Amino acid sequence: MVASARVQKLVRRYKLAIATALAILLLQGLVVWSFSGLEEDEPGEKGRQRKPRPLDPGEGSKDTDSSAGRRGSAGRRHGRWRGRAESPGVPVAKVVRAVTSRQRASRRVPPAPPPEAPGRQNLSGAAAGEALIGAPGFPQHGDTGSVEGAPQPTDNTFTPKCEIVGKDALSALARASTKQCQQEIANVVCLHQAGNLMPKSVPRHCQLAGKMSPGVQWEEIRAQQPVGGPPVRIAYMLVVHGRAIRQLKRLLKAVYHEQHFFYIHVDKRSNYLYREVVELAQHYENVRVTPWRMVTIWGGASLLRMYLRSMKDLLEIPGWTWDFFINLSATDYPTRTNEELVAFLSKNRDKNFLKSHGRDNSRFIKKQGLDRLFHECDSHMWRLGERQIPAGIVVDGGSDWFVLTRSFVEYVVYTDDPLVAQLRQFYTYTLLPAESFFHTVLENSPACASLVDNNLRVTNWNRKLGCKCQYKHIVDWCGCSPNDFKPQDFLRLQQVSRPTFFARKFESTVNQEVLEILDFHLYGSYPPSTPALKAYWENIYDVADGPGGLSDVLLTAYTAFARLSLRHAATAVSPLATAVCRLVLSGTPKNVSSGTLGACWDHWMSP
Repeated sequence: MVASARVQKLVRRYKLAIATALAILLLQGLVVWSFSGLEEDEPGEKGRQRKPRPLDPGEGSKDTDSSAGRRGSAGRRHGRWRGRAESPGVPVAKVVRAVTSRQRASRRVPPAPPPEAPGRQNLSGAAAGEALIGAPGFPQHGDTGSVEGAPQPTDNTFTPKCEIVGKDALSALARASTKQCQQEIANVVCLHQAGNLMPKSVPRHCQLAGKMSPGVQWEEIRAQQPVGGPPVRIAYMLVVHGRAIRQLKRLLKAVYHEQHFFYIHVDKRSNYLYREVVELAQHYENVRVTPWRMVTIWGGASLLRMYLRSMKDLLEIPGWTWDFFINLSATDYPTRTNEELVAFLSKNRDKNFLKSHGRDNSRFIKKQGLDRLFHECDSHMWRLGERQIPAGIVVDGGSDWFVLTRSFVEYVVYTDDPLVAQLRQFYTYTLLPAESFFHTVLENSPACASLVDNNLRVTNWNRKLGCKCQYKHIVDWCGCSPNDFKPQDFLRLQQVSRPTFFARKFESTVNQEVLEILDFHLYGSYPPSTPALKAYWENIYDVADGPGGLSDVLLTAYTAFARLSLRHAATAVSPLATAVCRLVLSGTPKNVSSGTLGACWDHWMSP
């Protein structure tokens, strides 16, 4: 009785607190239940045990260069997607209410890249691309992540023009960060649902049946023989981002020749690298930087648009008469000399070198997501539903690193052929379009017989290590990335089963020794007095980046390290420790670099 009375007394004393707690739990349950409809399974899915996926024979292959993995990438805030057929989902009004209420909570949006100074836009001297800025077909909004041809909103209100159904589209609408992106997604989905977005069929001009990919073998003896006609000239398209200017300079030094041309595109978010590349290009007449810049994301349609725009620039730069187009990244490196490459291409002037996937075509379409509709906005590739492959053509793809003839580049850029125009429309809404667009155009064009199934490169693929869905924060799909070469992989660089002249990936921050071995193999050893052969430095802060480039934590760490260094220098027996020279720490660092030996900075700016 005493215990019962004590319990009743406690209940009366904390009655208000207990009632409040129960009300909060009830409210949370209602909120979770109301939003669970956005991600609820189709009828019949509940309680169904998912069967284990059989091992994909292609996932462990090292031959294919395709970077698409299996379906199932998560979105920004969702778990792994399950690939299944589209089904009518929650009405779009429910998604609109959820999106509107979320935006009212004043969520932070990542800041846009800082605008470039007016004087930096055309420092490279390349006038060929200036007329393209703002021209029809290349709208300004494309530089921020939206792609050419996307239906654009007319105002800032999100108003779907149709009843949107389908789980993928509704999920994309719920996760998009800006109203402009939501409106673009809604417009694309409405056009697709009405059947007005994708071409139904595309004409095929190739008169040959099946896939044409004649093999071209490498013969060391014939490569040293003189070729008929003048040697070919190459236009290198370097696509770079980040801050690794030293590695880019090393690559440029390895492939540079005064008879070739070098066109460099720096990602719009990499302002430090852009400043360094512009400074570098001013010293060479055959090196130029694109006067325009784009934000290119992994797997995005913006990458294909960047290539097409760069090709048009290269065709129109006065005095640049080239025969082959080769694209490279800063993580590529040559495995043979320029003389060997020129001799090989001079013997195969009419060939286009692209690496195919090497799988069953229908299986490749599924793994690559070509049967899915994607749209790029907010620097993200959104999966919006299913679609049909156009009839009448052969769809192919593989690696997005290639060697193309000038005649084929002119055909892709300037032709009015419906084949190219309709495939451009199709690949505007395709994941990883650069890995398939040029393959598909070439295999269905009159020049299909010029295709060689070899992109002249060795890629260090290890699917078990490189396919970790590491790009799910920017694309609704699982993607793969090749691994870095290390000294133990050098035997792969010496393979002779097919002609190869480049390899990827190499990153000095991971391993620089393999580059030294490759340099010695190609050009001999460096002089013993060459500085920094065993060290690597990479900039992590530059004063031109602005005050936002350094956090309080980093600034404190750099200041403390510099103060200790100056104290040691002042007490050491050296010419610095004299009565007329005093070292004082003042202001903020101007330039900070990190590397294999620690960190350093140029000097400090006065406050």
